[in-house]
Amino acid sequence: MRTQAELSRREFLRTACTAVGTAALANTVFDLTRVAAAAALPRFDAGDYKALVCVFLYGGNDGNNTIVPTGTIAYNEYAAMRGALALPRLSLLPITPLTGDGRSWGLHPSLTGIRNLFNQRHAAILANVGPLVAPVTRTDYLSGSAALPPQLFSHSDQTVHWMTSLPDQVALTGWGGRVADLLRNLNASSQISMSISVAGTNTFQVGNQVTQYQVSTEGALGLDHYQTGPFADPSSRAIKSLLETPYSNLFERAYAGIKKRAIDNGEMLGAALDSTPPLVTTFPETDLGRQLKMVARLIGARSPLEQQRQIFFVATGGYDTHGDQVAPQAELLSELDRSLGAFYQATVEMGVAQQVTSFTASDFGRTYTSSGDGSDHGWGGHHFILGGAVQGGDIYGAMPMLEIDGPDDTEQGRWIPTLSVDEYSATLARWFGIAPTNLSDVFPNLGRFAQPNLGFLG
Repeated sequence: MRTQAELSRREFLRTACTAVGTAALANTVFDLTRVAAAAALPRFDAGDYKALVCVFLYGGNDGNNTIVPTGTIAYNEYAAMRGALALPRLSLLPITPLTGDGRSWGLHPSLTGIRNLFNQRHAAILANVGPLVAPVTRTDYLSGSAALPPQLFSHSDQTVHWMTSLPDQVALTGWGGRVADLLRNLNASSQISMSISVAGTNTFQVGNQVTQYQVSTEGALGLDHYQTGPFADPSSRAIKSLLETPYSNLFERAYAGIKKRAIDNGEMLGAALDSTPPLVTTFPETDLGRQLKMVARLIGARSPLEQQRQIFFVATGGYDTHGDQVAPQAELLSELDRSLGAFYQATVEMGVAQQVTSFTASDFGRTYTSSGDGSDHGWGGHHFILGGAVQGGDIYGAMPMLEIDGPDDTEQGRWIPTLSVDEYSATLARWFGIAPTNLSDVFPNLGRFAQPNLGFLG
């Protein structure tokens, strides 16, 4: 083991780069102007707290098997069109929306927990939503006169459009990041970012001033094997000493400062998590379950972290079901159902159910027609919103007419969205604290659509 004296500054920079990696560095690049402004801002108010939790389903969830018609004629038409993908009618979980269009619906049999929350009016369904530049009709689409998001039906492009809500321009920020930028002063005394990801780097949380902070399902990310306290090993003590060395070189000084903040923030986060009582709620031992458990723990630590607003990102994959769809989707939706159910119960346990709203998003829906035992990339899809503030027990927006070459079809049952991501996201952002007069700063295209507030949050 080399001593502190044997570690040169150049060696320190090289070894530290290897140990931390660029993701950990990105976590700690922070808006330093907030430090100077903090003294003039109101002190932290634990009572004025809200959290948004984005649950992204990578790959494109098949909404046509998530919400299924149950009326005899409608179900028979569904079964004939979907073929091997059709779910047995008796397996569906009937729901009775508070308002409706005369059709009856059932949820996928894996969604028992969400169905229960829907019946308790703590969950709502948003129908046929997707990225739009402006409202589109089938006639406009077929004639080529409609303004459309570029690269429709592409995973990467549609994911970016969902996360930025800016499909008609090159977007450098996500809508969650823009929301955090506008509300950052509410967390002015916190050293941890408002935007916290438990699923790695994402576009949704990219802001101009607030940078996403990445954590794992176990806690803060930081230097591997770095130790603190009186029993730290010689290498850790050497790194600590080098971080505290006054450097004349601008790059070395900035790098050491970033590294030190990364370590300090990691220690602060760990201490905040350790100071909160363990949750009684049991989460499923799945990747999404572990992510949402960490989100719940971070919500529990909101007071020691001095955070009045938190924006979380969690994600799971596997929804690109071109083949062998029925069994894998059932497993995926079961994971989603159990994880979201446990998370909601954890917010009840912590007394913050009214202040936490979870919502799903995905690349796109999928085709109504089958490709044998799978489905292809679609456009509009259906999503869930859960939380104590949700005006639940209802379907918001219009379920598509399930007709090939019908009024909502492009082709093959790729449903034209009747609600935009802008309208969906703006409803969430307004509840979170964005003033109506500032919504256009976050969603420049919102004025093109009829419903800036869809009403699913009280």
